[in-house]
Amino acid sequence: MLGLEKEAIPFYKNALKQGLAGQERRGALLGLGSTYRTIGEYHKSKTVFEQGMQEFPTANEFPVFYAMTLHNLGNDRKALEILLHKLVELTVDEGIQRYKKAIAFYADQLATEKNSPHNYSSHTSSS
Repeated sequence: MLGLEKEAIPFYKNALKQGLAGQERRGALLGLGSTYRTIGEYHKSKTVFEQGMQEFPTANEFPVFYAMTLHNLGNDRKALEILLHKLVELTVDEGIQRYKKAIAFYADQLATEKNSPHNYSSHTSSS
């Protein structure tokens, strides 16, 4: 429930402590991580989403919420890198699929870029 996020945290933590498994555990981890993010507890959110990604490596929702948390923590490059990789991995859109190698390449380049302005004119056609 919106507005009751802080009150929900002990319930999530207790449910997880009691040994939830499967989809219930997956949902509780996502809920706890998302709740922490909503109330501004970004480091706790990050930790929970990392746990979710470890326990449920094929659950695509965890990296997406993790990326939002990284953005909140000021790590925009890593957040964008994760989201671009998920986009390429999951989309069925023909346009994205057509350029998926380029998108994945540029996503990987985000991790190595410096904090200086970029000149992308060499990456686009001037016709």
